[in-house]
Amino acid sequence: MKKILLKLVNNPSYMDKISQDELQSFISEKVISPFYKKRFDKLEELTLNKILKRKNPYLFKAKNIQTAEELVKYTLDAFLSSQEETIFGNLMEELAIFVCAKVFNGYKAEQGKFKSIDLIFNRDGNTYIVGIKSGPYWGNKDQIDKLKNNFRKARAVLQKYGDGNKVIAVNGCIYGKEHNPYKIDRGDRNKSYYKLCGQEFWEFISGDDNFYQKIIIPIDKEAKKRDEVFKDAYHAKVNELTKDFSKNYLNKDSRIDWEKIINFVSKKD
Repeated sequence: MKKILLKLVNNPSYMDKISQDELQSFISEKVISPFYKKRFDKLEELTLNKILKRKNPYLFKAKNIQTAEELVKYTLDAFLSSQEETIFGNLMEELAIFVCAKVFNGYKAEQGKFKSIDLIFNRDGNTYIVGIKSGPYWGNKDQIDKLKNNFRKARAVLQKYGDGNKVIAVNGCIYGKEHNPYKIDRGDRNKSYYKLCGQEFWEFISGDDNFYQKIIIPIDKEAKKRDEVFKDAYHAKVNELTKDFSKNYLNKDSRIDWEKIINFVSKKD
């Protein structure tokens, strides 16, 4: 099958519209700072029972977890990881909108008016409506169908009230790859869209085919400033939760009381 690509024209002047200092400043203030603040807030509010009741106790047993600290770290890490993916994805979405605003005068879509659409901008004589996701494997068929329906509705609004440009829908992903970017809907062409991931997505909104690499430098620089403090708080939380677990979920011979854990998670009230 022939790979259908989105035709874009990159101009060297695009790269002059956003400086490395501007990028560094935005990532520091609007991505990394709020990310670490939210990580600290989530960590601080966690209690043992809060994380235990959200995890499958049978999986703990299947993994042959034997010690209080091992179980605490497993549940804590899993909980934080699931939270962080969402938090960081939302912040990177804001970065994408900022970049596109600087380069193509893009703007954040009005949520009540354009459902599933995060970004709208013009380039190369076309109007693009973009739904931004963290990675390529973000949704099931029902969720993808909902996105396609909302693309169709947004197209209709812009074709009626817009400036006459051709309206092209794009599902943009912060990271990943998509080898077949054109997602055609033969039943309704207004539901067809392009899926651009990783390098292709960042090039699409910035006009710079190396932009996906440029953003890692300020992320790395800012993260190093904050990570040691977070690690210190994390280890303190592990100690706190391990102490609570040892007090409440170890039996008299210092082994994990699986019956008590399963009752806490699953026993009917």
